[in-house]
Amino acid sequence: MKKILLISLSLCTALLASDTPTRTGIFPEKEMKTQNKEIASLVAKEITSTLPQIIDKYTTLSSVKNEDTTLVYTFEINTGVKSDEAIQKEDRTRMRQAVTTGICQSSRKFLEAGINTSYVYVSAKTKVRLFQFDIAQKDCPVVVN
Repeated sequence: MKKILLISLSLCTALLASDTPTRTGIFPEKEMKTQNKEIASLVAKEITSTLPQIIDKYTTLSSVKNEDTTLVYTFEINTGVKSDEAIQKEDRTRMRQAVTTGICQSSRKFLEAGINTSYVYVSAKTKVRLFQFDIAQKDCPVVVN
């Protein structure tokens, strides 16, 4: 009796599976882009509900939005007595490297899926845009697992 039940169950599963359309091959690019836009929009909405977020004594995450399939994070920097020009000149390279390394590690799955990240830094005092770092998968070193 057990064998008949197992054979029947297997036969039903096989018949149901044969009627179920399956998708093989590469996911269509247009559908993938639409899905990625939706994911980016949902992530932006979720993070926005927790803003502003103080990152450290100089930096506050003030907004997150999606532009197409890119998540755009805007940070305000309290530059203290340093001028905007001095910050732009002295800190750009160091910050680009730190931001790129951090995003490549923390957002690897998003980047692999085609959801890019942009970090925009503005002066908390003057609201002048100091930096913008756009990071895509191509900007990250290849990780071997």
